[in-house]
Amino acid sequence: MNLVYLCPQFPINFIPFCNCLKELGINVLGIGEESAGALSPEVNDSLTEYYMVDNLHNYDSLLKACGHFTHQYGKIDRVESHNEYWLATDARLRQDFNITGLKPTDMKFMRCKSGMKEVFRKAGIKVAPGKVVHTQAEAEDLIKETGYPVVAKPDDGVGALDTFKIHNREELLSFIERKPAHDYIMEGFINGSIFTFDGLTDRDGNIIFCTAHTYSQGIMEVVNNEDHVFYYSLKNIPGELEEVGRRAVSAFKAKERFFHIEFFKTGLTDYVALEVNMRPPGGYTTDMFNYANDIDVYALWAEVVNGRTAPLEYERKYHCCYVSRKNHFNYVHSHEEIMESYGFCILEIQSVPGVFSSALGDIGYIFRTEHEPEILEITSFIHEL
Repeated sequence: MNLVYLCPQFPINFIPFCNCLKELGINVLGIGEESAGALSPEVNDSLTEYYMVDNLHNYDSLLKACGHFTHQYGKIDRVESHNEYWLATDARLRQDFNITGLKPTDMKFMRCKSGMKEVFRKAGIKVAPGKVVHTQAEAEDLIKETGYPVVAKPDDGVGALDTFKIHNREELLSFIERKPAHDYIMEGFINGSIFTFDGLTDRDGNIIFCTAHTYSQGIMEVVNNEDHVFYYSLKNIPGELEEVGRRAVSAFKAKERFFHIEFFKTGLTDYVALEVNMRPPGGYTTDMFNYANDIDVYALWAEVVNGRTAPLEYERKYHCCYVSRKNHFNYVHSHEEIMESYGFCILEIQSVPGVFSSALGDIGYIFRTEHEPEILEITSFIHEL
């Protein structure tokens, strides 16, 4: 099997995906902007061949790279990057080289939030009222229905960048005046706690691994308020969350893919869909999968690509938590004090790359514990100002 992997060196914690493919005898053919000499030994060792392009945004260069791989190794069987930013590029390459997986026609429902709403609604899953708005009049028509506040975000966007919470008409007029040229979707603000349903499907769309997480606050608030955040996995997935999550996975026809579906919990058993991501969750969440369940999700994905359809046997043994700190805060407890008090359960300490720091902080602690109350105890200690 020949698998083309875009940006095999980024992010660093995704490098094991390529290593695990190699261990199964799959030819991993990397494409990136870095020179081969600039790649880490771990990346170089996992690749059958690496092709450097001048710019990953230059699609002709990608075509040339894939043409070279086809000539050298035969038909390309898979294209992947596990990166939201390159999702549409992956899809275009699959179409042009007749490769299994998501195609450009799927992007309306996988990347555009208006398209996601359409799929959620058809599946009978609650969503926030909203639509794409181009003018002040269209925005005001929606606000007549929802009231303030409303949230405006790029219809085709990544993360919480360029996302705004609008509280009144003055802020609306300011947003309309300064709005970037691309399409924006505007939604009624949902007051609730954020939960996610995460996992991996086989090539037939059957879920072979799943878990769930809850967040201290939304990433929009974290980015816009320059705040810190924590989130953690659940040992027991609430039945209503798992039911609506599985329904969403089926509705989006997720096959041979990771999924990361975000919901607002608005009542004891009520979940409102926020958005879906057909790739691994961001940050270090894949590592958290492993720590919480004592599994290797990187190897599991490689096995799925190689044809595995058997569900994974696993136990959710721990709550695994990521808690961030930002340099501009004056924290009560030093790093040394954190390690002295809780080093026994801390598994990783991450210095976060700048591109992710607005959401994930400048430093992140990953720890696990069997008991949920300890999550709040430890995060409160780390975050105390």
